[in-house]
Amino acid sequence: MGHAKVVVIEDEPDILEVIQHNLQREGFKVLASMNGAEGLKLVQNEAPAMVLLDLMLPGMDGLDVCRSLKMNTVTQHIPIVMITAKGEESDIVLGLGLGADDYITKPFRPRELVARVKAVLRRVPPSATAGAERLVRGGLVVDAVRHQVLIDDEEVKLTATEFRLLHFLASHPGRVFTRDQLVHRAIGEDAVVVDRNIDVHVRSIRQKLTEYRDLVETVRGVGYRFREEEGAVASADSATDSTTDSTTDSTTGSTTGSTTGSTTGSNTNPTGGADLSAGQSANPSNNPD
Repeated sequence: MGHAKVVVIEDEPDILEVIQHNLQREGFKVLASMNGAEGLKLVQNEAPAMVLLDLMLPGMDGLDVCRSLKMNTVTQHIPIVMITAKGEESDIVLGLGLGADDYITKPFRPRELVARVKAVLRRVPPSATAGAERLVRGGLVVDAVRHQVLIDDEEVKLTATEFRLLHFLASHPGRVFTRDQLVHRAIGEDAVVVDRNIDVHVRSIRQKLTEYRDLVETVRGVGYRFREEEGAVASADSATDSTTDSTTDSTTGSTTGSTTGSTTGSNTNPTGGADLSAGQSANPSNNPD
């Protein structure tokens, strides 16, 4: 349970400091926001093991944050503990009805808060909280703590954006994400990245993963996913993919070069390559092939 990532959304500095101090002392990694809308973005981008959420927040109140998180398939599994000065039963019932897992009212004892956090995390299935610090698939290791990717104990050099994208996909095996979802949830809304740049990053990731490249799958007409089967590695289909890649590269090279060049030239986010992803065409539509 130590080193689990917790996002705290609380607008009172003194209370926020107390929460951070006590959770960090217990080994938790704490990320904080004092604004509802910003806190929502933080949770979407960081995929924490838990959210501590005040109800009375500027910008977007805690109930709306809770509602948004629980309506989103990517974040709905994240447990939420409400922290509020509102002790009325109606507010507590409403928050729990929206999907919050527990609540604690102000003023609270720090030891009680930590105990509640640990109790809620114990109730959550391991697969839900493993936004996973260390993801292993055969000889492939994606280590979020070290910000490192290994293949058979050899480090693979990824850009920061490529690492966030790979870790996000690998943290949700079997789930399909559109390009737009990956831009906003894996890379971050503040990054200067457009949805077609996701293809560039996926292409580069696949090249660097070598025999594990097929773990990052294209779902035609939808987006991308990380293969769900345990121990899956590149199959005989990779030969077909390679043929498709070279055909796509040769037929769309000039168009992709000029299009990607103009897009990434003004892009402040580093990329690992300039091709579209494997099996993708230069079709400007927002749907993968």
